[in-house]
Amino acid sequence: MPIELKMPALSPTMEEGTLAKWLVKEGDKVAAGDLLAEIETDKATMEFEAVDEGTIAKILVAEGTDEVKVGTVIALIAGEGEDAGAASAAPTPPAAAAKEPVAKDGGETGAGQPAQEAPVSAPAPASEPEQPSAAKPVAARADDSARVKASPLARRLAEQKGVDLSSLNGSGPGGRIVKADIDGAGGARPAAPASASASSAPPAPAVDTEIPHESVKLSNMRKTIARRLTESKQQVPHIYLTVDIQLDALLKLRGELNKGLESRGVKLSVNDLLIKALAAALIEVPQCNVSLAGDQLLKFSRADISVAVSIPNGLITPIIVGADSKPVSVIATEMKDLAARARDGKLQPQEYQGGTASISNMGMFGITQFDAVINPPQAMIMAIGAGEKRPWVINDSLQIATVMSATGSFDHRAIDGADGARLMQAFKRLVENPLGMLA
Repeated sequence: MPIELKMPALSPTMEEGTLAKWLVKEGDKVAAGDLLAEIETDKATMEFEAVDEGTIAKILVAEGTDEVKVGTVIALIAGEGEDAGAASAAPTPPAAAAKEPVAKDGGETGAGQPAQEAPVSAPAPASEPEQPSAAKPVAARADDSARVKASPLARRLAEQKGVDLSSLNGSGPGGRIVKADIDGAGGARPAAPASASASSAPPAPAVDTEIPHESVKLSNMRKTIARRLTESKQQVPHIYLTVDIQLDALLKLRGELNKGLESRGVKLSVNDLLIKALAAALIEVPQCNVSLAGDQLLKFSRADISVAVSIPNGLITPIIVGADSKPVSVIATEMKDLAARARDGKLQPQEYQGGTASISNMGMFGITQFDAVINPPQAMIMAIGAGEKRPWVINDSLQIATVMSATGSFDHRAIDGADGARLMQAFKRLVENPLGMLA
């Protein structure tokens, strides 16, 4: 029997991805550890390795295919001593056959997942002359459902929604039915008005224009950015607090530290020191180092700082873990490595998922002040503007100083305005007296 190569889950939250590129072709021999394909998730392009040895007998999903569900069979591998030609001639596995229309329809029509999965779960047996209530098929086929491979969560959801498990093709490992399959089946069964309502108000209507233009298909990352930021602005009540901070002491310290670190090949940026300052401020004001989780507030004892990095396809936030306890030289080294791999799309999910707070610096573009959008489930983000020469009162006399504006965006459900103000005050003090955060 040929080995089924299935679309992998490259992160805990991944449900589908784009098969960006095949690194092998039919007839190639592969061994465990060989790179087979590049998979584009919502945040990065990751390489997929072989776990078995054999010969690529048949490629079932072409490169460039979008919205390939996790668990979909994407290729067949002929095992040792097996005829690759016979394996490639074998019938297409059910998982691949069921999911291929989803990938094609999703790319062409942009329809929602419930509509795409309807052909898999919606048809009723031809022998039934009338539609029974949703609960009856489950009761009638309870024995069949008990034998179906399904996760406990999927079984519970199926029971709640009246979905017949035996009518579904699972997209999980080994054809196991998972939550996504139930969600799709649940979306196909409700009465049509809900679907009609959604389709009558498409989120991105076609634009008829004579202006010369180029239509660019949205990447998975851009789709995710659009969805998450929309949800954040709609669901998270933002409060914005801005302070002006004198940078001269920090700039002087940076120059002195870089002289000492030159022999080690380390060069500190202003942003490295600001990451350290934010982490130290979060430990000093723990009421802001929190995350809202339903009806609970998570209070973190460590400051993991997500740093916004611009890449060709959008924005990604690699994380400096435990920035409060790391020397600035280590922060600088890690940040350089993370930023380089982020631009190459080589970050691992654990390197950009999580974090307790974020920092976004647009000073290099000459932006003096801006309000950043919170990245849920985090409860705050610090927006850093450019340092510029301004008139500044020093020791009761008007002088010229290098000053920047920093704006904190806070989730007002989790962080009170007074606590946010205390964090901004602590951040300002640490930046203006930088030796204090290095102690």
